[in-house]
Amino acid sequence: MSFENMQTSMSPFTSKILSAANYYYFDIWQIQGDPRVNPYAFLNSGPWSTLAMIAAYLYFVKILGPELMKDRKPFQLRGLMVFYNFTMVAVSAWMFYEGSLLTNFGINVWGCQLIDYNSQDKSDLHLIKVGWVFFLTKFVEFADTVFFVLRKKNSQVSPLHVIHHSVVPLSVWIGMKFAPGGNNIFFPWLNAFVHTVMYLYYGLAALGPRVQPYLWWKKYLTKLQMAQFVLAIVHGMRAWFMPDCTFPKSFLFLNLFNAFLFLGLFYSFYRQSYIKRARERREEQRLVKSN
Repeated sequence: MSFENMQTSMSPFTSKILSAANYYYFDIWQIQGDPRVNPYAFLNSGPWSTLAMIAAYLYFVKILGPELMKDRKPFQLRGLMVFYNFTMVAVSAWMFYEGSLLTNFGINVWGCQLIDYNSQDKSDLHLIKVGWVFFLTKFVEFADTVFFVLRKKNSQVSPLHVIHHSVVPLSVWIGMKFAPGGNNIFFPWLNAFVHTVMYLYYGLAALGPRVQPYLWWKKYLTKLQMAQFVLAIVHGMRAWFMPDCTFPKSFLFLNLFNAFLFLGLFYSFYRQSYIKRARERREEQRLVKSN
């Protein structure tokens, strides 16, 4: 029996409730979403599967994983981590390369670039495909935290880390579902470059102690991560205040909100990990000399 036939056999009140539920569960995503993303998994319906993945991630890293590892020795995952990190280097580098070709190294989307929802141009459709791969990598990156849990590196499962991995997949889903193009291209393209460098660092670190002397640039990686958010803020504010820019303000706001949020979180991490610790080391050295 179809939904319409079911409605005819119900009371008006029940029919209205079911109509509203059907609209918010299914219809709204099909009516408002970009039809060009419908062929892609996770994007051909509402956000429910994405939210389920995020919920499963949070349950594992905050409850199930620590409970399973409580009486176990840490897993030794060096080989798996080396493979994972260098695979992510290759995928991130590919996305940055493709994005660079399609956007002229970000120049084409630096100002105000609108979205042509009716475009069937090969480059636009390929850009959506690259964006879908970018979206999928946000689920793959859950492994970053899973490795911490399995190796009992609980101090690294920080609020910054968990918030970042929880918020970004949903934010990217919203962008891909409703605005896959235009100004929304800039940050994923930039983020792909940052993740190429980041996973290169993690891959080298996973090789073991013999590589540690060459990883002095860790704090500069955090600076690079903060720099991407600064650029995202400048990019978003520029489009916001351009008088003739009609790119949807809702997506500019979402992008700016995320950029300010993560800039603050990453700066707090940088301040705690490098500035405060460096100050403490200088104070310890001063006390040693004075004695």
